[in-house]
Amino acid sequence: MTALRRTGLAALLLAFAHIVFGAVVRISGSGMGCIDRWPRCADPRTGQEYWFPPLDYPILVIEWTHRLVAGLLNLAIAAVVATAWRRRGRPGVSGPGGPLRAAVLSLAIVLSAAILGAVTVRTWNTPVATVAHKLSAAALLAALAATVVRAGGLGAAAPAALTRKASRGALGAAALAIVVVAMGGFTAKIPDAAVACAGFPLCGDGSLGGGAQHVQLTHRILAYALVLHLVGLPFAFARRGEPSALRRLAAAGALLGVLQVAWAAWMVLGGFPGVVRSLHQATGVAIWVVAFTMAYVARRASVERGASSVEGVRSTLDAPRSTLPEFAR
Repeated sequence: MTALRRTGLAALLLAFAHIVFGAVVRISGSGMGCIDRWPRCADPRTGQEYWFPPLDYPILVIEWTHRLVAGLLNLAIAAVVATAWRRRGRPGVSGPGGPLRAAVLSLAIVLSAAILGAVTVRTWNTPVATVAHKLSAAALLAALAATVVRAGGLGAAAPAALTRKASRGALGAAALAIVVVAMGGFTAKIPDAAVACAGFPLCGDGSLGGGAQHVQLTHRILAYALVLHLVGLPFAFARRGEPSALRRLAAAGALLGVLQVAWAAWMVLGGFPGVVRSLHQATGVAIWVVAFTMAYVARRASVERGASSVEGVRSTLDAPRSTLPEFAR
């Protein structure tokens, strides 16, 4: 499945770049760079619509480039589906645990995300529509990561020797990560929430002066809980002797978590520079991908372990009586 694994990984990286560039669109104030037109782009200065607009207006260029990357992403995911479809007759490609179904799911999600993107533009980037669009992008990353794992990448070769605590720890990291992603979306879109707290690690002035501060502080508390959990996982996994692939994913998550706190401190204390805000967004998305992959690899290993146990019991029950231990005859 080498070709399928590489194609899926390329689509995953492109999806990651698309989401990060989406943050650049928001941070640069380019979300309405094409006004409310979709799929064509309208020049905010004249209202004239284009498929390929003039590249002499920054916010228009940024928004249109974001849409162009989205089109390339659609093509990349279609290539993943086509690659999996051509190999559907090979063992492990189709069926419940094969990459074909995950690839088709990725295609369905990216098409739905495109529709949500149109709704977001038509509703002038309301917070609910924007967060829904962001969550659909997170779901797309998860589906593509699952495709790569099913094709044998991203730690899929982890043996089924992990403990139940490892599965619960990885699942907890993924659950916290997606909640933090959603809260990050609300923090970015609710008026004044992104800059409601001028201090770090808390608000700084000791007050909770309104809804914007509540949103910001809730986002921070959940993020701190996630980072503490991520930092603790590598040590817990090492102590219990969990599979090396799972330990590597946990170490990556811990490193990204520490880096995210550093970006957050720099962002707040440095006056919210656009570049650092973009790095903060990119690292948060990377944490979600790593946390989901870790949880998915752990789940697959648990399922395979359970299937092996059931198969072992069946083999014992189906064995000739003469081969069974005396107490089982």
